[in-house]
Amino acid sequence: MKTPTLLPACALAHLLASAIPAAENPLSLADGRVVFGVESQTRFEYRENNFDFNRSIRTINDDSWLLQRSRVNVNVEPTPWLTLFAEGQDSREIGSRRADLPGVLGAEGDNPFDLRQAWFEIGDETAFPLTLKAGRQVLLYGDQRLIGPLDWNNISRTFDAAKLRWHGQDGLWVDLFTSSVVVPNRGGFDESNWHSIFSGLYAHIPTLDFQDTELYALHLRDTNLGHAFGTFGAHLKSQAGAIGPWDYEAEFAVQTGRAGHRDLRAFAGYVEGGRTFDHAWKPRVGLEYSYGSGDSNPADGVQGAFQNLFPTNHPHYGLMDAFSWSNLHDLVLHLSAKPAAKFTANLDFHVFWLDETADTWRRANASTAVRPASPGVSNYAGSELDLVLTCAISEPFRVTAGYSHFFAGDYLAATGAGSDADFFYLMSSLKF
Repeated sequence: MKTPTLLPACALAHLLASAIPAAENPLSLADGRVVFGVESQTRFEYRENNFDFNRSIRTINDDSWLLQRSRVNVNVEPTPWLTLFAEGQDSREIGSRRADLPGVLGAEGDNPFDLRQAWFEIGDETAFPLTLKAGRQVLLYGDQRLIGPLDWNNISRTFDAAKLRWHGQDGLWVDLFTSSVVVPNRGGFDESNWHSIFSGLYAHIPTLDFQDTELYALHLRDTNLGHAFGTFGAHLKSQAGAIGPWDYEAEFAVQTGRAGHRDLRAFAGYVEGGRTFDHAWKPRVGLEYSYGSGDSNPADGVQGAFQNLFPTNHPHYGLMDAFSWSNLHDLVLHLSAKPAAKFTANLDFHVFWLDETADTWRRANASTAVRPASPGVSNYAGSELDLVLTCAISEPFRVTAGYSHFFAGDYLAATGAGSDADFFYLMSSLKF
């Protein structure tokens, strides 16, 4: 594994790219009223024991494969008060032994060219503070721990949604939306799951000079799963440079209603603080703790496990994607630096415990079980080391390499195989 060579390779590629003179965007037409976009992402992955933590058995997930994703889009603004946007996407999983069916046995799968986004937006906030955005679109709020596009996944996530936004002054805005998540269909057109309706009120309130505050009230109704519950919370984040070299971020959410035909009483939260040092490399040290409640007694009438909704969990609870914001204690040490202008290095060390061993350990998709409920055993799941090196070779092109090692804990050893696990990836992305 030769990831350290990424830095000199990045520097060389940047010199070559900077030698090419900048030109006007050839994909922008009609004085910018019609703009085409192209994206291409390719990721090689190698995984060993990520799914069963069992070195003695080689499963179809102990393998390497190539994930390729292409997108093409067009943005049309015929007037200041009307925007039209459409985007197609083609996603492929190449060279794996799995069936390439999205979500089956951990596969990201194939999803041939389909409609990823198609929306219109009416309104001009400079003339009137209310705008409407309707159609197939991305929903992204806060730190994406509850609502995000899951862009690490090769297919990603969109919603068929209608969203009203009220624009206030100095960055104040309030969204009211209702939506249904789009379900990938390898053999046909991707369609929404209309048995599941997700709605919410989300407000961004920059009330303090040093902090952004977000408040939300969300509701999910899923007739197939027996869900009808609300999520109420707040997300706080320091503004860049407002408190010198220090920064902080936190989020807290409570849930009540019905989940899986049981009364829901659940809580989740996280807090993070860090310091960036005065050095040319801009080194930062941070400490984070995340908690998601688990279910102490699956046989009673109360569901205590936090429902993770529609998150982008990949950046938060270990890059192996073995955890979600549910039945979790996660203590993380963050280290990062920029040894060069176009190069960033990140090193995270996670220590994981389950909140309740009587509840399931759920993966990043918040549903697939790593191990079933095992009451009475140690709740120490293990620890994970994540190293990520990113090189922004030019504005549209970047290369990222990552390596993760999971150190199996007492819980795994007490419930079956308890082998360590490894994950490596090399990814390139191009975006115009």
